[in-house]
Parts: sequence; C-alpha cells; structure tokens
Amino acid sequence: MSFFEVFPAAARLQRSELAVPGSNPEMFEKAAASAADYVFLDCEDAVAPGDKVQARKNIIEALNDIDWRGKGKTVSVRINGLDTHYMYRDVVDIVEQAGDKLDTILIPKAGTASDVYMVDCLVTQIEDAMGFDCRIGLECLIETTLGMANVEQIAAYSGGGVRRLEALHFGVADYAASCRARTVVIGGLNPDYPGDQWHASLQRMLVACRAFGLRAIDGPFGDFNDADGFLDAAKRVAAMGFEGKWAIHPSQIELANQIMSPPDAEVDRAQRVLEELDKAAKAGKGAASLDGKLIDAASARMAQNIVRQAETIRRHL
Repeated sequence: MSFFEVFPAAARLQRSELAVPGSNPEMFEKAAASAADYVFLDCEDAVAPGDKVQARKNIIEALNDIDWRGKGKTVSVRINGLDTHYMYRDVVDIVEQAGDKLDTILIPKAGTASDVYMVDCLVTQIEDAMGFDCRIGLECLIETTLGMANVEQIAAYSGGGVRRLEALHFGVADYAASCRARTVVIGGLNPDYPGDQWHASLQRMLVACRAFGLRAIDGPFGDFNDADGFLDAAKRVAAMGFEGKWAIHPSQIELANQIMSPPDAEVDRAQRVLEELDKAAKAGKGAASLDGKLIDAASARMAQNIVRQAETIRRHL
C-alpha cells in the first residue's frame, strides 16, 4: 500500500436513495415511513422555477416537523446549481432554519473542486454562527463533462479543516445531455450501443471515490415501470463496487435494497475465506485453498469488504 493515507468519509447506509420533490409536501411523510435508507428533498430539477421558493419553505418545515433520524433515515437536500440565483438562499435559509436536522447537502452539476469549496465555506460560516454541534456532510452529483473531466480533483477536495465531502453520485441524464449523446433514455441501455455506454464514466467516478475514501452512488433509472431494467442496471453497478442507487419512485426502493445488499451466500463465502486464511496464517502460510481455488491476502481484502458491508447493513436495520 502507498504511504499516502486516505481516511474514509463518514459511514452511512445508502443502498437506496429516494428522490422527493420539495414542491410535493404530501410525499414527505410517506418518504420518511418508506424502506429507503436515504431520502433527498429536492430543490433543483424536480421543482419548476415558479415553485422554487415555496419548495424551499416546504423542505424547511419537513426537516423540522418530521423525525427523519428517528425513522432510520439519513436526510439530504439537493440545492439548486451554483449557476442559479436560488442556490445561496437554499443554503442560507435551509441551514440556518433547519441545519441541525440535516445530514448532507447534495450539490448538483459539480464541475470543479471550487464548487464544493463555495458550498463548504457558506455552510461552515452558518454552522459557526448558529452554534451547531454537528457538521453537515456534502455530496456531489457528477453529471456534466466538466465534472467528469475534474472528478479526481473533486473527489480529493478536503476543505479547510473538517472534511465534509462524503459521496459522489452519477447523474446519467444530465451527463448524457452534456456529452450530446444520441439518447433520451435515463439510465437504461441504448440498443444502438454495443454494451453499456456509461461504463467507462461510471468506472472513472468509482475509482475517484475509492481512491479518496468516498461513497459511490449510481443515479436514476427513468422507467419506473421496468423493474427488470432497474434490476439489471443496479446489478451492473453493484458488481463494479457502487454501494447505492437512486429510487425515483417508491417501487424502486426495495429493488435497490435487494441488489445493493450482498446475498447471504456471498457473505458466507467471504467469512469462510477469512477463516481459512486465518488458519493458514497460524500455520505459517500466506495462502490457502478453498473449494479448490487459491486464496491469499488479496482474497482477504475482497472478503473483508463484503463482510463489512453486511455488518453495516445489520447495524442500521
């Protein structure tokens, strides 16, 4: 391993992330009572320009009135983009009036590390002024070509003292638009492309996350009537190493939880790998055999990832 040490971001269960428009307050209680690990209340794309101010007020009220944490939810707010005049009021009003109830802020269309710096600076000043004990985490949506070109720089952002950045999300729809891809499909496979046209981008973002200790989350799958398509998309990113996926409809929550949880058989095998290698180490050996296959220190690291993931899920449920 490199002598350069990277400390992981705060551990949070994020298998399923339910998106809830701030302009639809009737959905808030249902979201809090759902099986989603994570809920983000949206100020941005799901809210029409004429509804932005009211949506912000709705979100503040929901953060203060609903016991999200008591219901086992991590709650986030997706603010408007830094290129809009809505963003600063989103941060100032929501953090001043409900920041002690908020776990993370999701920054859309992050293009450079300076975008994270700006939100970090604002949040830090408000927290200090309000005397909050807890620090609000930051997450970024990588959904533009600029953001992907700078994804390593964004992932490496450490701020001015408290490391707030926790996760990166892949926003496939805006990313497709930014690439000028010939598709109107959100998150599904394009039959005209031989394979997964977003695989390289997903892999690049994943590597940036893991290199700098962040969680990697996949974004939306637009056709909420296509359960099989959602499952296929979730399986692909889970196999790569992503730990969560968005749910844009309640029907997708259980699907995401299912795929983003390692199967019992996989956990059992991982535990057997660790047990056999422990026996081998006690016998002075660096490798062992399990079911006719070689296992060694690299096998242990892979197995530990699976066991830790299963333990995190059990701890939070």
